[in-house]
Amino acid sequence: MALVLKGIRENFFKLGPLLLLIYICISELHTQFYHWKIFSFNLQFIIIYYWVLRDPDILGYGYIFLAGLINDVVLSLPLGTSCLSYLFVSLVAAYVRNATVRSSLFTDWFTFIIAIIIGNFLYFFLMRKFMNVNLEYSTIFYNSLFTFIIYPLFWTLFEFYKKFAIGRIHD
Repeated sequence: MALVLKGIRENFFKLGPLLLLIYICISELHTQFYHWKIFSFNLQFIIIYYWVLRDPDILGYGYIFLAGLINDVVLSLPLGTSCLSYLFVSLVAAYVRNATVRSSLFTDWFTFIIAIIIGNFLYFFLMRKFMNVNLEYSTIFYNSLFTFIIYPLFWTLFEFYKKFAIGRIHD
């Protein structure tokens, strides 16, 4: 009986990152603070990169694709724009997971910049190609910069979540 309850608890808490990602995509939650126009970050990139890198069983590629579609529909973007950028972020995370022997915050953080650059470049390219929207380079630059800077905070929060909610830590 105790093993069954432990399995149910673990499976319930494994859904947390997926539900958070889908909630952010559905709620049209923009992590932009209106007091400072330049301070914004992409929480979806952080969630996708961390969970694909550290525990790929929790956040699968199909769910990432679905979250991208939901984000495109909610924000009225061309279908596939967010999907492709999210999947490229997960591709970089999967490559780093397979290429490194021992992962740490330092290695995760500095390889995350590659994922941000690829994801935002792809998003910028697709938006310029398929929509008549003037995107400012500075907005994308500041978003990438603050996403990179804030990653260690969420890395720490997610490690805490894995340790106490899920009950295990992977190297």
